[in-house]
Amino acid sequence: MTHEDFADLVSPQIRNAPIVRELDKVRQRELRGSLILAVPLVAVLLFSVWQHFELLQYGYRIEQMRQEYSRQQELNRHLRLEIEALRSPARVERVAVGQLRMVMPKGDEELVFERVPAAPAAAPPVVAMRQEVSSEPTDESN
Repeated sequence: MTHEDFADLVSPQIRNAPIVRELDKVRQRELRGSLILAVPLVAVLLFSVWQHFELLQYGYRIEQMRQEYSRQQELNRHLRLEIEALRSPARVERVAVGQLRMVMPKGDEELVFERVPAAPAAAPPVVAMRQEVSSEPTDESN
């Protein structure tokens, strides 16, 4: 037996075009019933998985925000400490004398400036006032 003979035996030219398959109505009904049960079940399962995933994402975001908050609190403490150190009178005096070449005033050279409260603002001037003229004739001829 040659190779061509074997090929003809294995794959003969069969025409299936005229064959029409009939649908099995019982099997179709079982398939529809299974789909009617499976689709809502899969939808509920997907919704549950989605909620769980979102819950995890919110947990991660909350943890990141807590870490950022603690970093900001530490930075705030550091900056407040730096402000207090910069405001100290000893440092201000050291900078004034050393860098700005200021000198301490002697007893008779001290000047004290008092704050005077600002005067209240005056009312805006009135240039002219408009009077309303009535358009109805008056009855003065009686």
